[in-house]
Amino acid sequence: MSAMKNVDRFRRFVQVMTLLVERHAGDEPAILVEGEKLLRELVSHDDWLPDEFAMPSPSSYRQYLLHCDPLERFSVVSFVWQPGQKTPIHDHTVWGLVGVMRGEELCEEYAPGRPMRATGSHRVKPGDVDRVSPRLGDVHVVSNATRDRTAISIHVYGANIGAVKRHTFDPASGAASEFVSGYHNSVTPNLWDRSRKPLPAT
Repeated sequence: MSAMKNVDRFRRFVQVMTLLVERHAGDEPAILVEGEKLLRELVSHDDWLPDEFAMPSPSSYRQYLLHCDPLERFSVVSFVWQPGQKTPIHDHTVWGLVGVMRGEELCEEYAPGRPMRATGSHRVKPGDVDRVSPRLGDVHVVSNATRDRTAISIHVYGANIGAVKRHTFDPASGAASEFVSGYHNSVTPNLWDRSRKPLPAT
């Protein structure tokens, strides 16, 4: 695995996000407001994500775990999309923040029904951050909004999202099917090895 390009930036994000979640335990609105600022700052710099966690696949979009809080209070995930790739209609069951770092994404919101009812859509551009939660609305389809380049977004969820039981929805019938997404990687970036950091000149 290659070293992180700017490990300090992502390490600092993880540290501050951990303090935020601890300080505002149970206060979702406060977490979303402050977490959005942190995530917007992170995705405004494209100098820290290791190449192996930005690799697309022709078969489907990729979901790479970058960090999971030891108590599973939050997780950080990179999503990588080639043109034409999209999710099914799905929910999250927990709060989430989605920041676009490369390319653009299209978010299409749905409401329950038979069939599922489209309620709106919007494009998410580099530096933009979306919020989702059962309280705000968290049923949507996400896709790469560009025709000619890979899109990458960084997601922060209020749980170990790859282990959460969630749902996809049949567009015609509205029927829900349970799923657990998992992740496409078996290792995470090493944020804690400071031995490779250059020593100050003497």
